[in-house]
Order: sequence, then structure tokens, then C-alpha cells
Amino acid sequence: MTDFSHLDNKGQPSMVGVSEKQITKRSATARSIVVLPEEVVDKFQDGDITTKKGSVFQTAIIAGIMAAKKTGELIPLCHPLGLENCRITIDFNEQREIVIDCTATITAKTGVEMEALTGASVAALTVYDMCKAMSHDIVIKETKLIEKTGGKHDFSRK
Repeated sequence: MTDFSHLDNKGQPSMVGVSEKQITKRSATARSIVVLPEEVVDKFQDGDITTKKGSVFQTAIIAGIMAAKKTGELIPLCHPLGLENCRITIDFNEQREIVIDCTATITAKTGVEMEALTGASVAALTVYDMCKAMSHDIVIKETKLIEKTGGKHDFSRK
């Protein structure tokens, strides 16, 4: 059972011990992609849309940052972290899909991949929530880690 970091030697759930790890600057970027129907995309002007609930992208950014800060409360066995920075960008790609990138940064003994993934995911869910009155044909296509630095191993899809 040692292949899974969150299981002890008896196969029981366990928080990963980080007391022996080195403090390093750690950063992670995650991406979520949201696909909206064309009739909804066409309503976006100057890179955003304002609904009865407010600006879609600005609200999604705030929700994503709030979620990243609460990751330790939302995901069992995640360490509670005091993020030093969290940045979310939202743009359209060439296929007219919404691309949400969340980058979380900390100087600590544990990484921030889950914070970046949570931030991107909740920002995507917020876009869904704010646009569902126009259509329920919305797909959160994917959420994935793009890169992480710091700690034992770096990772990059770039």
C-alpha cells in the first residue's frame, strides 16, 4: 500500500507527514476548460459578460481564489495552507472555449497542486452557474495540472 501517499502501511487513510521536508518556494498552475454553446459565447463582449448576478469572469476569479484558499477544508487529508499568492486568468482560446488558469504559490514544506486545481475547478463551476440561465448545454471539458515547481520533483505539460 506504499504506492499511495495518503495510505498508511495498513491501508488506512493518513495525512502525509511533512515535518521532515525542506521549505522551498512551490508553485502550481492548473487549467480548466469550459465549453459554452455558441449563442452564449456570442453574448460575451470585450472578453466578458455581465449577467443579473454580475460580471461572469470577475465573479469566477474571486470564487476560484476563495476556493483555493479553502482547499484544506474541502479536500480530506490536504494540509491547510496560507497561500502567498493565487492568480486566476480567464480567456477564450481559438476554439472559443473558456480557458481558466489558476496559479498558486507558497514557500512551505508541501506543494500547492490541489490549491491550483481547486481554484481552477471552482472558477469553472462559477462560470457554469452564472451562464446556466442562458443554457444548460455547458460542459466543463477538463481540469488538469499544467505545471508545478518546488519540492522533490518539478512537472510540466508545456
